Amino acid sequence: MAGVDAGPGTAYRDDYWRSLLYFNVYRCLVPVVMIAVWFLDRQMLFGRSQPQLFLWAIGIYAAFSAVAFVGIVARKPGFERQLTTHALADALFVVLAMHASGGISSGLGLLLLASQAGAALISRGRMMLFYASFGSLGILAEQVWRVLFHPDSPSQFVQAGLLSIGYFATALVVRSLAGYAVASERLAAQRGVDLANLAEVNKLIIQDMQDGVVVVDERGRIRQINARAVELLGGRSLPERQAALIEYAPLLAEAHARWQRDGQPLSRPLRLPQPGKAGPREVGLRTVPVGDDVAGRSVLFLEDLSRIQAEAQQLKLAALGRLTANIAHEIRNPLSAINHATELLQETESANATDARLLQIIHDNTQRIDGMVQEVLKLNRRDRVHREVVELTGYLEIFATEFCKNERIERAVLVVETDSPLQVQFDRSHLNQVMWNLCRNALRHGSQLPGSIRILARHGEPSNASGSVLIDVVDDGPGIPLAVQAQLFEPFFTTVSSGTGLGLYLARELADANGGSLEFAAGPPPTRFTLHCKAADEATRA
Repeated sequence: MAGVDAGPGTAYRDDYWRSLLYFNVYRCLVPVVMIAVWFLDRQMLFGRSQPQLFLWAIGIYAAFSAVAFVGIVARKPGFERQLTTHALADALFVVLAMHASGGISSGLGLLLLASQAGAALISRGRMMLFYASFGSLGILAEQVWRVLFHPDSPSQFVQAGLLSIGYFATALVVRSLAGYAVASERLAAQRGVDLANLAEVNKLIIQDMQDGVVVVDERGRIRQINARAVELLGGRSLPERQAALIEYAPLLAEAHARWQRDGQPLSRPLRLPQPGKAGPREVGLRTVPVGDDVAGRSVLFLEDLSRIQAEAQQLKLAALGRLTANIAHEIRNPLSAINHATELLQETESANATDARLLQIIHDNTQRIDGMVQEVLKLNRRDRVHREVVELTGYLEIFATEFCKNERIERAVLVVETDSPLQVQFDRSHLNQVMWNLCRNALRHGSQLPGSIRILARHGEPSNASGSVLIDVVDDGPGIPLAVQAQLFEPFFTTVSSGTGLGLYLARELADANGGSLEFAAGPPPTRFTLHCKAADEATRA
């Protein structure tokens, strides 16, 4: 609250000083008008008794009022001191002018009513009875002087008393009005604070919304926009001035104008270009008018349909996972029975070559189905995570040895390179499944020559600052065709006839369950998959 101290513990706002300034303008005009009237028509009551005293009183009054501007502008001395000085000066100079004009019959005493009412309103009711008392004493003192030293003057104590009563009545009425004014000011101030808080809350809500929000005025200029809308509209920052919607987002402006003209919602999503990205982004638009006039302000809600589609896909995959898990569980027993019967038939000596071939086909396909069932059932394990601290250097060396032994390849085919030391938080069995899947894919598509498969473990960038560890699995194969790269992590997608299509999908799910992620480096060979793991912090290590 801007203001200057006017007393102990008191501060006055700018509007108090502004009111005092305007009131002082009135006080300057009063003596100027009285002097002008005196010069134009000297037959009036002004100054008829003592013209010289009248001119001196009014002149000093005008000079005092002019000098008072300096103190008001400088705000020194304090507000109450200045206001009290002005009110007392008004009473003094008006009583002198009234005395010089023949006493109370001149009517100049009425000027104090306006002066005291103005002073009381400016001070919001403070000191008003004191001002009324001082003015009344001045009027009565002038009447006593006139009776004592001018015996020929008629006694007008009744008029003086009535005028004094008018001063006090004015003070009391103004006090009530000032009370209402103070209450209104407090209410307005509280409402202003509430509105400011509400505006701030609305701003925070709009900024944190997942949907884009653009507020457009009746002239088509952007009055408010959140960060999500900026991202959906291409990421261009707004200029300092209020941008026109047609300049910032022409496609959105065209859709908004069509809505204003036809009153119909957008029938199909907008395809907004995204700088630096391969294709446009589909965005749903919903327009809501502010008020009843569609030509006035409007709020445009932008909804990222790709996010909705991704959420729908996640729900679909979750439902598919539950369904396939239930189916896999149900077919395990009959599948085991078929496989066991096939093995018994293969052991009989009466089977000829054709029968043996058919039985082998049945056995191989039941084994394949059983492998698929096992992969599906593993999807249920992603929720049962038991993280532990895994020291990568020793773990990867042991893993590489076991992998080469199990796959019957030379140990030199798989090369392990690690920064030291590296520790991650990961479920060891899950990490084993992910690494086994990645390395088996690399072995299947690589040359199987020494060094054809490389495992590179390193700190995230910048080193030791991101809290992550990256494990790259790289092979020297021909690479993955560009047409199928986008489908690598989809369930049941495979390019190998003997595959289940669940390996990479399961690997990504397990990485996600452990707070990490699995990514494929798109582009030309060599083929690179990167596993992002959480680094083990000091508390976990301890």
